Amino acid sequence: MAEKTLKTVFIDELRDLYNSEQQLIKALPKVAKAATSEELRKGFEEHLQQTREHAARIEKIFGWLGEPVKGKKCKGMQGIVAEGGEVMSEDYEGAVMDAALITAAQRVEHYEIAAYGGVHAFATLLGEADAASLLEQTLEEEKETDEKLTQLSKQINQEALQSGVGGEVREMKPKQRAKAATARY
Repeated sequence: MAEKTLKTVFIDELRDLYNSEQQLIKALPKVAKAATSEELRKGFEEHLQQTREHAARIEKIFGWLGEPVKGKKCKGMQGIVAEGGEVMSEDYEGAVMDAALITAAQRVEHYEIAAYGGVHAFATLLGEADAASLLEQTLEEEKETDEKLTQLSKQINQEALQSGVGGEVREMKPKQRAKAATARY
């Protein structure tokens, strides 16, 4: 049996990430179509292009490592994408749908931030400076996307609240409203 090393884990995680990106390349057009906010839809379309670049960067890293370009089924992303599909099948409308899509998209971003953070650390430790540089670039882009979603959610969540869809809206004090609008894990 071959010895398992940090490099083995690194390559395995890259394969997992590559499959994650491939799953997102298939899912993002559907998510963009479900968005009702023009700004949110455009954001999803832009992130699709970025996701294609992320996959291409992983392909480049595989080349540098002398590894075949292939993915390993990422069950974590598969579950997150399935949950996003459930959101889109709900009968949400307008800003309520957009608020739900943002929440689903942020789950994706947080998963990717964790994964890219790990492989970036491995690449750095293994002395794979070029790979570490590309992975850091992707990590920063994932963080930026998460922040853009957070910013969009402030307006969209407020619109969803004001729409009153799904029940009565409870009056909140300004401090409560501000805290709720920016709350995240």
